[in-house]
Amino acid sequence: MKKVLFIAAMTAMSASLFAQTDTTKVQSGPSGQYQSTKDSTEGFQFTTIDSVAITPVKDQNRSSTCWSFSTIGFLESELLRTKGKEYDLSEMFVVSKTMMDRATYCVRLYNEPHFAPGGSAYDVIYCMKHYGLVPQSAMPGIKYGWTKNDTLPVHNELDRVAGGYLKGLTGLKKLSPVWRQGLQAIYDTYLGACPEEFEYEGKKYTPQSFAAMLGLNADDYVSITSYTHHPFYETFALEVPDNWRMDEMYNLPIDEMMAVIDNALANGYTLAWGADVSELGFTRKGIGVVPDEDNGADITGSDAAKWVGMTADKKKEELTKRPLPEKEITQQMRQDAYDNWENTDDHGMQIFGTAKDQNGKKYYMVKNSWGTARSDYKGIWYVSEAFMRYKTNDVLVHKNALPKDIKKKLKL
Repeated sequence: MKKVLFIAAMTAMSASLFAQTDTTKVQSGPSGQYQSTKDSTEGFQFTTIDSVAITPVKDQNRSSTCWSFSTIGFLESELLRTKGKEYDLSEMFVVSKTMMDRATYCVRLYNEPHFAPGGSAYDVIYCMKHYGLVPQSAMPGIKYGWTKNDTLPVHNELDRVAGGYLKGLTGLKKLSPVWRQGLQAIYDTYLGACPEEFEYEGKKYTPQSFAAMLGLNADDYVSITSYTHHPFYETFALEVPDNWRMDEMYNLPIDEMMAVIDNALANGYTLAWGADVSELGFTRKGIGVVPDEDNGADITGSDAAKWVGMTADKKKEELTKRPLPEKEITQQMRQDAYDNWENTDDHGMQIFGTAKDQNGKKYYMVKNSWGTARSDYKGIWYVSEAFMRYKTNDVLVHKNALPKDIKKKLKL
């Protein structure tokens, strides 16, 4: 008996020592692919709670097309859920169709709205409904042998050329009937022409017939937001530049918007996420938090005088290298940030799971489109509940993912 107790004690001690010295903590995501390169005794340690199947992380590179990548990733997860099959859909087909529509919109308003390469999750749903979808193999995107490792900013060039073309139309007394063909030629030259017909797995499709084969119904998807300048439980078009199609979103109190996110993930649905990532707590290493910067010296254990003299980058490093107390986010804080231009629609990603850190605090697992080398978790970000409450502009989700009581309130 003593021998057995001794072995058990040694085993427990060994496990304890291993836990303290493990420097490459592997995260158990959908396929166990998330591995931190940080020292687990120094930074964040995450344990997955729930995760929904996602397709591989892609790289938007130097392009303003996160909205297409995030929502295409969302649709690919929907296909994993509904068909049990992995599809690789073309982001650039959606970009080409959307930019042509946006250009037409701007020209009709005498170029008063700003023509820009951005968009929203709804643009992808609109494209699926009106133009269809195509696989990546039918329209890969940037031409001329460009790869993600090239330094040539081809998308930046495309945006400038297309923007210059639109600007050149301003002030003309009358437009020719072929101005759209000229702009389409620019997008076709850089991205390749949108195919009218293609072959996929031995069958011929048009974009519309391919989308029909996939079986996704555009009318099943709803956008959710949470702001007080419009009534709750009604719809309104969120006033941000990239919502140029004026997508009507359902407006919920913040707690109920969070309930939608949680219910979706718990029931096997992902969400396309429109967010602001320009804040102090969103790092390139895969963390999104809302640190209490006003009390930074206290929560980091720094000398107050030293804290005041720190650069913004150094403060960010100190506040985001390990779990620390965060701000308590209220509905009014969200509204103030929106009204003061602090919450902007600057990035789109995909929410697909939840996790907890070593202190038991909840985080959301988010698939980004910056490749696999630009975070400590192979392209995945861990975003705190406070960050999600504060910096979410909107989410796109299947209407059946809403809790029954909320669905009833919205008359869906």
